Amino acid sequence: MSPIRIAIVGVGKIVRDQHLPALAANSDYALTAAASRNGVVDGIPNFKSIEEMLSAVPEIEAVSLCMPPQFRYEAAVTALKAGKHVFLEKPPGATLSEVEDLAALAASKGLSLLASWHSRYAPAVEAAKAFLAGTTLESVQVIWKEDVRHWHPNQAWIWEAGGLGVFDPGINALSIVTHILPRPVFVTAATLEFPDNRDAPIAASIIFSDSEKLALSAEFDWRQTGKQSWDIVAKTAAGTMVLSEGGAKLSIDGALVHEEPEREYPALYARFAEIVKSGRSDVDLAPLRHVADAFMLGKRKVVEAFYD
Repeated sequence: MSPIRIAIVGVGKIVRDQHLPALAANSDYALTAAASRNGVVDGIPNFKSIEEMLSAVPEIEAVSLCMPPQFRYEAAVTALKAGKHVFLEKPPGATLSEVEDLAALAASKGLSLLASWHSRYAPAVEAAKAFLAGTTLESVQVIWKEDVRHWHPNQAWIWEAGGLGVFDPGINALSIVTHILPRPVFVTAATLEFPDNRDAPIAASIIFSDSEKLALSAEFDWRQTGKQSWDIVAKTAAGTMVLSEGGAKLSIDGALVHEEPEREYPALYARFAEIVKSGRSDVDLAPLRHVADAFMLGKRKVVEAFYD
């Protein structure tokens, strides 16, 4: 089968760090074009808009949308109406409703749509899921704290309505939690901390439960300096499980039991190729639904102004 002719829309840091290397290493793809207001990809045709790109390069078969979530819906509709398969960088959209609409549109046209949760493909995530499936879960604590100035320097869109603020990294934790837990969970309470000069939260504390009254808490914070924290700690009948470094390492009662090199985006693009070839979509909205529920139930707390 010939490679999938794919285009990138929105050329920023994540594209250069993750998407381009993953595509270059995967023979299922031929990177054919790019569209971006501010960036270019060397060696292929570049355009300022997705409309201009699709008109000039009609042989494109799929597009990977990597612009901020507030602008993703219109680009996805444009691509789907043009008969292109669509890869949505996380979060898949600014609202649940718009992503559900995209899923329906893709289905109506027989096209594949991928809501890409890259953290689910961290190397120790499947091992954590298998461990939890074989024991009784007692409680879960999620600690996801990092330095926004390091990871998102001067990116104004993340502080705007729809940009998600601290939920931009926090949704990565939620994508793992919703994948590894044996039962669905739901938000019962939340406190969201908004800088006085921003429209999106810089920190969040969330309480979850499930049908068996599981105690699950999550702490997200974008003000952490020094060592970053991306940990999920689960107390179980078989010991304490720690999924650390964003899903890269798994320990049970302090003993390291699983560690592999990072492979999230290569695995994501392998998944996209799989669903394109099989004529299916993969659109799980559970992580985004939890974010929406946190905004719905959360108490708003105003904190000191934040400046990059």
